Amino acid sequence: MPAPAWLLPALAAASALGTWLTLRYARRRSLFDQPGERRSHAVPTPRGGGLGIAVALLLAAGFAAFSGWLSWPRAAAFVGGLALVAGIGWVDDHRPLSPWLRLAVQCLAGGVLAVGLFGIEGHWGWALLALGAVPVLVNVWNFMDGIDGLATSQALLAAVALALLAPETAAPAGWALAAACCGFLPFNFPRARIFLGDVGSGTLGYALAVVALLAASESGAGAVSRGLLVLLPLSAFLVDASLTLAGRMLAGERWWLPHVSHLYQRWVRAGRSHVFVTGVYALFSFVDGILALVLNQSAPGLAGGSTVAWLLLAAILWFLLRRATSTDRNGFAG
Repeated sequence: MPAPAWLLPALAAASALGTWLTLRYARRRSLFDQPGERRSHAVPTPRGGGLGIAVALLLAAGFAAFSGWLSWPRAAAFVGGLALVAGIGWVDDHRPLSPWLRLAVQCLAGGVLAVGLFGIEGHWGWALLALGAVPVLVNVWNFMDGIDGLATSQALLAAVALALLAPETAAPAGWALAAACCGFLPFNFPRARIFLGDVGSGTLGYALAVVALLAASESGAGAVSRGLLVLLPLSAFLVDASLTLAGRMLAGERWWLPHVSHLYQRWVRAGRSHVFVTGVYALFSFVDGILALVLNQSAPGLAGGSTVAWLLLAAILWFLLRRATSTDRNGFAG
């Protein structure tokens, strides 16, 4: 049975309403992100607006379960994992928690999702992937949530690409996530009136893990090669986050602390606007989403090889742009 036409607009509206209410709450509670050397914004800005996205996704899961589109065990696993990730993020938005406590809760959420989504059906290989994918993507989206519109627009584009990549399994979750992002994005771009907060970045990373896992599990013949295609819509964030993290660890830095070392942050500090940088990342993700859809129609070997080649190209581009932003920053500062 197809989804009713009103469902996606309703989810977008629920996300927007939740964001607006959270904005009012944050202002009353003085829940602001303050500017600083490790921040990319210039004025105090409310945080925690991603709660609206989390609420919209919880409503979507409940509706899917009551409508019979989603089994109750799978719905319970999704809701339980999301509640853990969003809940620990919401608490952290109010008072900073230990990163290791947050990571432990995120891993627990991955375990809940893994068992409910794949484990109860005996697909333990996919369950192990789910266990790792949740904390990885939650932290990637947390690391990359630093300028107006970036994390939400990237989640929106990735959700749409993944939904189109695997319409049988990933489409409902992908479109629901895209709708929730659309409800929040006007509050965050082109000028942020409220930030996602940890509740929002965690929700986006968690939801994308679900959509990507569902898309990969539909790979069929040549599962490994075709499954790699789900990395393409996520590649902008995966490359920037992983290479930046690796560089900080090799340099002996305390990599779990806030910083401005990501490529997008260096670009902003070199003088580029948030709108420009978010737009460039969006263009990159639009292209790799199209590439994923094209490769999905090709032979598995070509799909897998092309995915690896694209990731290598993205890494090379990252190094070139990082070097260029270092030059630009020196010139801008001098």
